[in-house]
Amino acid sequence: MEETTTGTTSETTTSEVDRAKKKIRVGTVVSDKMQKTVVVQIERLVRHPVYKRYVRRRKRFKVHDEENQCKTGDVIAFMETRPLSKDKRWRFVEFVERAK
Repeated sequence: MEETTTGTTSETTTSEVDRAKKKIRVGTVVSDKMQKTVVVQIERLVRHPVYKRYVRRRKRFKVHDEENQCKTGDVIAFMETRPLSKDKRWRFVEFVERAK
């Protein structure tokens, strides 16, 4: 007795796979003085290896904001993209929280 199984293959395009692999970060806008660019800062706590105290580590990203809608204090989500300029490799995705 033979069993026949039909295997279904999921067809995904390379653009969908690439977009799924792109990194998404969430941070706070600290500067919006440039045109179509905002500076976003991510802050994390890291335990010091010797002193066992928590130290704040900050990383700043230049994020492309096409419509200049982000303001200082906003919490935004941004994703990795192709290089847009010397320092800019991230693109604005959505607001997580608007500044008051």
